[in-house]
Amino acid sequence: MAGCFSFTAYRDRCYRFSFSNAGLKSTTTDLGHGTIMHCWIPKTHKNSKPSLLLLHGMGANAMWQWNDFISPLTRRFNVYVPDLLFFGESHTTQPDRSEAFQAQCVAALMEAHGVRLMNVVGISYGGFVGYSLAVQFPERVGKVVMCCAGVCLEDKDMEEGLFRVKSIDEAATILIPQTPEKMKQLVQLAFVKPINVMPTCFLTDFIDVMCTEYRQEKKELIETLYKDRKLSNLPKITQPTLIIWGEQDQVFPLELAHRLKRHLGENAQLAVVKNAGHAINMEKPKKLYKILKSFLIDSVTPSMQENHSNGLKLDYHTVYFLAWDKVREACKDGSEKRKTALRCGCR
Repeated sequence: MAGCFSFTAYRDRCYRFSFSNAGLKSTTTDLGHGTIMHCWIPKTHKNSKPSLLLLHGMGANAMWQWNDFISPLTRRFNVYVPDLLFFGESHTTQPDRSEAFQAQCVAALMEAHGVRLMNVVGISYGGFVGYSLAVQFPERVGKVVMCCAGVCLEDKDMEEGLFRVKSIDEAATILIPQTPEKMKQLVQLAFVKPINVMPTCFLTDFIDVMCTEYRQEKKELIETLYKDRKLSNLPKITQPTLIIWGEQDQVFPLELAHRLKRHLGENAQLAVVKNAGHAINMEKPKKLYKILKSFLIDSVTPSMQENHSNGLKLDYHTVYFLAWDKVREACKDGSEKRKTALRCGCR
């Protein structure tokens, strides 16, 4: 569709306007060693708000996956939305394709923006990166939300028939579609109620704009996720964690959600969304936001409440997020409390 109107490019510009209108600005950071990362950050970072990091999954750039959530979340948080490496405007010359390296780059990016402590929400592949971030930098991550992120998968799961696809190569051809037929297959796999009418011209346009760059690198990201993966090698994160899953997820079946809940034990909660598939952020955005709001904003987690009421020792993460309630309360007036609260708050 070269030289013609591109609906995908037009939609991308609309998302840019939406993000900017929500108080975010586009930034590009050189992390050194051939690594460049793009990120949407607050135009003005407010110390009265905690920071929230949103990590996208496979597919289009971060804007397409988080647009429905930006406006309400920016009212409560300093929101940071990076493009992970090989998506959007982020890339690297380094050969490492692990989620651990992605997490290290995200940590360096947030450090460059002066953010030392954050909540993390990751969708699908972004959940893998978010989990690794919580493992490697536990002192910098508060609450963790994992949306349809199969971090508990094992390399043997493919052979044992847990997934709809039979090989990594087959998975890659669907997750990084290069033809309208593969794009339709991805939509069928990701949605419970996929769009019935998908004109080939629109699908071709989307592929041309969003799916042709860094194809080999993205395939290597997928291959690295599965290679020699064992549940016994997965560290247990200590942060309060919410696991959100579509009941009819065909990319990462619901069994992986229960497996992760068993792995983390009482430290994690599981929320299963009915009539939703893998693309839960697009299929059930209002329901997903309601769940996120309940966990991140409305109340402390059950484990926090239990520790507080029983007078048991509170861990670092619990203390911090209980303290944020006091910070926000103090910031409502112009008294000396505000100055004290701001001195206690950090990015």
